[in-house]
Amino acid sequence: VNAMTVGLVHRDRIFKGLAEGVGNPVIYVGSKTGRDGIHGATMASDEFDEASEDKRPTVQVGDPFTEKLLLEACLELMGQDVLVGIQDMGAAGLTSSSFEMASRSGSGIEMDLSRVPIRETGMTPYEIMLSESQERMLLVAKSGCEAAVLKIFAKWDLSAEVVGKVTDDGMMRLKWGDEVVGELPIAPLVEAAPMYRRPAEKPKDLEARQQLDLSSLPLPKDWNSVLLKMLGSANLCSRKWVYRQYDHMVMTNSVVLPGGDAAVLRLKGLQQGVAVTADCNSRYVFQDPFWGAAHAVAEAARNLACVGAKGLAVTDCLNFGNPEKPEIMWEFQEALRGMGEACRSLDTPVVSGNVSFYNETKGKSIYPTPTVGMVGRINDVKQYGTAFFKEPGDAIYLVGNLMGHLGASEFLSTYYQKVAGSPPPLDFNQEKALQSFLIKGWQTELFQSAHDVSDGGLAVALAESCFGAVQNCGVEIDFGAKYEGWELAGLLFGEACARAIVSVRASKAAVVAELAAAQGLSCQRLGNVSTERFQLGSHIDLPIEEIRQVWKTGFAQIVGEA
Repeated sequence: VNAMTVGLVHRDRIFKGLAEGVGNPVIYVGSKTGRDGIHGATMASDEFDEASEDKRPTVQVGDPFTEKLLLEACLELMGQDVLVGIQDMGAAGLTSSSFEMASRSGSGIEMDLSRVPIRETGMTPYEIMLSESQERMLLVAKSGCEAAVLKIFAKWDLSAEVVGKVTDDGMMRLKWGDEVVGELPIAPLVEAAPMYRRPAEKPKDLEARQQLDLSSLPLPKDWNSVLLKMLGSANLCSRKWVYRQYDHMVMTNSVVLPGGDAAVLRLKGLQQGVAVTADCNSRYVFQDPFWGAAHAVAEAARNLACVGAKGLAVTDCLNFGNPEKPEIMWEFQEALRGMGEACRSLDTPVVSGNVSFYNETKGKSIYPTPTVGMVGRINDVKQYGTAFFKEPGDAIYLVGNLMGHLGASEFLSTYYQKVAGSPPPLDFNQEKALQSFLIKGWQTELFQSAHDVSDGGLAVALAESCFGAVQNCGVEIDFGAKYEGWELAGLLFGEACARAIVSVRASKAAVVAELAAAQGLSCQRLGNVSTERFQLGSHIDLPIEEIRQVWKTGFAQIVGEA
């Protein structure tokens, strides 16, 4: 699962994972330790086969309610002058948190593992150190403040126990009562870990999979049915089935809810707002790892611009197969190069992230999936944008190139079950120009809506723009020329970069072209927002409610809950 958490913190109240001050107490807080999650980190870096069911105990058992209690207790603790350092127990649990905290501070730690709160009988020191049970933190408090710490966690009905102290000898000393059960120097494990230089080799079939012979494929005879098939597919249908199951209002701070290009959150008490999005087209990365990963960064920045936000920084979740295979290692290296190039070009530094390798089942790897999470800033949260058409009669413009590319497209994948060709060309200068255009458009209150044209191409983007709160918004589009054959397929469902659909009031139509020209972007009026029907020239004509229902119910049908 790829997840990104965004929070707000005062600069002078940032707490780090440090273990400073000889003699300061090391305190375990949160849930009790169980055997769930032991070897979870190594299991996550393993391939799956018929025997994988035996590894189920390595999966952590989460408890969201306890997690909430832990968060509140930690925030209350941070409001008092008692804390030296704090870190969550993630991968490798107590081992990683304790070693890393001591390493950052150049200190040592001595712990008595018999004091660790446990929820299963007979747990060994080995199991306690490697358990990845959830909702746990390790902290170092100021000497003499132990009682204050324990009182706060008792109030929140959480375990809290002084399990050790900070030392100055650079050693991790693990005890069970008076008996020393483990003793290791910290630096070699954290700072001097071996660096792998694995062999990397371009896949032998890469050039073959990048070839695309459209002449071997039959052209669709009914473009209406193509659009419906696309909108009901797993990658394009509504995700409301998923996000309706959790609190997406987030303490009433959500200004733009899920379902658009990016979420927008208000910062109470401030004029500014933040926008967040996550993107990756793994099919693009499989066909061309360098440019596919660069596309993920570019689309994330484009999505933020569509709601009026300037991209600030990136976190990543790099999901790949077995890096011991030279072809997978090459994919990984190329994807990192592509992400780096895009982040430098778009001025969006990578500030955090993680890597998940060995994502294979029975020797078959997942598509390389370097997911990009990006956060952006809106100078005035009242100037946010949404992707959806607002009023019949509004003018619809396409900013960017009219024609799209069919290589590696959702159209080929969904309609033909075929992955072939290369991703569309990516021009960072055009991307930056489009983002500037979109942000200025929202800042000047020019747009009624803005939506990027990405997976599924122009026809899908126009349909998605109809699925807002205004139920009867459709479109009436005139492409201005006769298109047929594969050129028509590229027009309707081809994909390209640096493209967006914007709608404006008819009285402001001329201003769109002026703003686009000032950014060096092509701009074409497609038609108008209409009512009740979705009409793209003479090629597609459907009731808007029919396509909305296909899109709305697609995911539930896929998971069998329609």
